[in-house]
Amino acid sequence: MSALKESCGVVAISSENGRIIEKMFYAMLALQHRGEESAGMLLLDNGRLRLRKGIGKVLDVFPPEKLLSINGCPGIGHVRYSTVGSPTTLDAQPFKVPMKGRREIGLAHNGNIVNIVELRKTLAEKGLKCRSRCDAEVLLKTIKMLSNSSIEDIPSTLKELPDLVEGAYSATMLSDDGTVISFRDPLGFKPLCYGRGMENTSELYFASESVALDVNDARIESDVEPGSYIIAKDGEIVERGFFCKLKRRAYCMFEYVYFARPDSVLEGRSVYNVRMELGRNLARTYEIDVDVIIPVPDTSRPAAEGMSRETGIDVAEGLIKNRYVGRTFIQPTHEQRRNSIKIKLNPLRSVVENKRIAVIDDSIVRGLTAKRIVTLLRKAGAKEIHFFSTCPPIVSPCFYGIDIGSHDELIAAYKTVNEIRRIIGADKLYYQTIDGLVKAIGLPKDSLCLACLTGIYPTEKAQRIIETVKESKIEKVRRYWEVDV
Repeated sequence: MSALKESCGVVAISSENGRIIEKMFYAMLALQHRGEESAGMLLLDNGRLRLRKGIGKVLDVFPPEKLLSINGCPGIGHVRYSTVGSPTTLDAQPFKVPMKGRREIGLAHNGNIVNIVELRKTLAEKGLKCRSRCDAEVLLKTIKMLSNSSIEDIPSTLKELPDLVEGAYSATMLSDDGTVISFRDPLGFKPLCYGRGMENTSELYFASESVALDVNDARIESDVEPGSYIIAKDGEIVERGFFCKLKRRAYCMFEYVYFARPDSVLEGRSVYNVRMELGRNLARTYEIDVDVIIPVPDTSRPAAEGMSRETGIDVAEGLIKNRYVGRTFIQPTHEQRRNSIKIKLNPLRSVVENKRIAVIDDSIVRGLTAKRIVTLLRKAGAKEIHFFSTCPPIVSPCFYGIDIGSHDELIAAYKTVNEIRRIIGADKLYYQTIDGLVKAIGLPKDSLCLACLTGIYPTEKAQRIIETVKESKIEKVRRYWEVDV
């Protein structure tokens, strides 16, 4: 819906077998919800890194009939939505760069680099000018710079990364000798897990979500710990360690609320169970006096089920989704998002007519979707509309991988709950509390990134940019992290 947009999904497969293309394809399809703008793979084929990427979904870039002609093992893959740069092939991932001795290495990245403007300048001064606007290229060339173009120095180079790079990065790398390196920033903003094939134990998988393993009959072993790296070759882990150890964590709360698939497991927690608990918490926090509970498809279904179990009120499909329209928020322009909303949902009159209904959605960001849904349900004859958001009010931009670039994009940044209720046209409006959100996720509050809900950021430059922008009253800036502050 017209909500938030995730930056990317990454996958890597290390195997002693010579063909993994179908498994890469299935894994990327399983992560398609994390980005629909572009898709790409980097595969080792006959000693060379072969890069294939393009604009569109996985099926557009890698049609099944062409998979037979693609060889290579191991490989890394990527699906993208642009929180930095633009939806072009030039900005699509993975990226690769030449290294010493006619060697090559490539990278796929999920997250967002806060100090990208500074890093681009530093790289240019070192003769490593970036051709794209994508921060994955910046991250890769920063690693190249720190390692002095030596592939063998990359593990030790990672120890220098936190001092130079601020932000979120869950990444996979592939070198031309078949080595796969996966690493995660010290705060662990974005998810990254690994596991092994259940039938073929010589296959090692790394992915943004466990569903990419499930689809390939692989079993998750653990998450890649924040601040750590894992090096694999021929399906075996050959080295692992920490390049930076911090006591605190900053796991993105919105992975649980919206981004991740409900059948994924993040940091040992079932996303489905978290969303069920979000619905239960809403029912425990507010008095629910309606005839029927209606989820906004698809991410809100578990929450609606949780609310129903807590209250005993029936849940019904009152909004039917057009399956051929992607996530509205993934459309990069306002006009595209607005047009997508028009054709995405259709109310079921027999469910809503003359009823007091509780509409439950994962979040309210710009308010466009909520307003449209309320209008549709009014026209279908709803008597009263009580709107529930499983996420607390989003009041501040995100610097770590969600495309909320400025306060102007957020209805709750300047409006009270009652003002928002009037704007969207609901009879009542209820938000999840921050404590309710934390309780549902089941992780300590100081282990979550709640910056978009509180305006308090876990990294220094992000906080400094927010404060500078507020003081200078900079307006009409699409993305704060692209401002030279």
